[in-house]
Amino acid sequence: MTSEAPGECFVYITLPGETEPVTAGRFALSVDRRGVPEGRFVYGRSYLERPNAVALDPVELKLAPRTYATASMGGVFGALRDASPDYWGRRVIQRHLGKAQPSEMDYLLYSPDDRAGALGFGLNQVPPAPKRSFNRTLDLATVQAIADAIVANEDQPAAGGGSDAVADYDQVEKLMVIGTSMGGARPKAVVEDDDGLWIAKFNRPDDPWNNARVEHAMLTLARACGLVTAEGRVVEVAGRDVLLVKRFDREKTDAGYRRARMVSALTLLRAEDTNQSRDKWSYVLLAEELRRVCAEPRQSTAELFRRMCFNALISNVDDHPRNHAVLARAADWSLSPAYDLTPAVPVSLERRDLAMECGDAGRYANAENLLSQSARFLLNVGEAQALVDAMEAQVRGSWYAVARAAGVSERDCEKIASAFAYPGFRQSQT
Repeated sequence: MTSEAPGECFVYITLPGETEPVTAGRFALSVDRRGVPEGRFVYGRSYLERPNAVALDPVELKLAPRTYATASMGGVFGALRDASPDYWGRRVIQRHLGKAQPSEMDYLLYSPDDRAGALGFGLNQVPPAPKRSFNRTLDLATVQAIADAIVANEDQPAAGGGSDAVADYDQVEKLMVIGTSMGGARPKAVVEDDDGLWIAKFNRPDDPWNNARVEHAMLTLARACGLVTAEGRVVEVAGRDVLLVKRFDREKTDAGYRRARMVSALTLLRAEDTNQSRDKWSYVLLAEELRRVCAEPRQSTAELFRRMCFNALISNVDDHPRNHAVLARAADWSLSPAYDLTPAVPVSLERRDLAMECGDAGRYANAENLLSQSARFLLNVGEAQALVDAMEAQVRGSWYAVARAAGVSERDCEKIASAFAYPGFRQSQT
């Protein structure tokens, strides 16, 4: 399947409180005479006439009868990019299409319909998008059964058993049999059980520790520190630990799934995944954006401050803007629950930097630096100091017990011990 991707598609949205998508508008992607990609989006007239119509995002695509255009991010608007697959999903699509470099339109159109947020894409004016047989949402029992068969070296289902069965087997096999050449990709899939949809995150053979257990422990530790986090649990699939993280942008009902709109901090900051855009990667700037778009800005900015401090205290140096988002289950936006909380163990004990700027001293993961811009998070100095002190005490005093209770081995605890409240966290900057 190597045909050229179409230059335009329809954009669907599942409106607040609904379970079926409607057509919101049309997105077109072209290249100008200089070879620069340009994206254009226009809301449909019938969509604008809906009394319950909502904007696709709170910053770029306001609800208005006009044509929006962008040359940023390869011509893909931030809200659409956020509904596009991540690194792992892109690798799956690339392999399926047999293209060295699929287009951004390919990624939008060939993603499964369990993408993040409330948007969907397709070539039909009336949704839903055509179903694809690869990279489907599977129920957890199916994943378990296929994984067991792979481990037992049982044969792949015959084609006569149905193309879906073969596709499901291939999908699980790619998740389970992962080498170290994937460039850091975290194998994952969306699975379903009676409670709803979960992101299943599989360990890699080259992980320095049991990542599923450790990340689950960090979610638990974060909640003990007062953060609002995604729900998580660890299950065993074919003798291997898998972290399940509950989808907070979905709500299961008897009629189907309600979907929340969701856009990343990368979109809010009007930034890109490039070094040239790093000056926009900032907790302080993100707090300013939350004050503009969130219905309860004081609550969202205080939560962001707690998250920033927690990341500093566990040396989560992968806290880039894609790992923060805002969510709208109805009309109003708020900061999403925390997710992707993972410790790191950099060599330096004096200075560690977060991925995003957090104060006057830039990205320095230091208490004094975190407090330097607390007013921008709508916190007074006393409130901010109390939060930092309490969180540091909680992390220092309980990380080990939380990790062991989550099933992290003694050996892995030794490996991650230097991540927590590292010496430079309290080092004076003067």
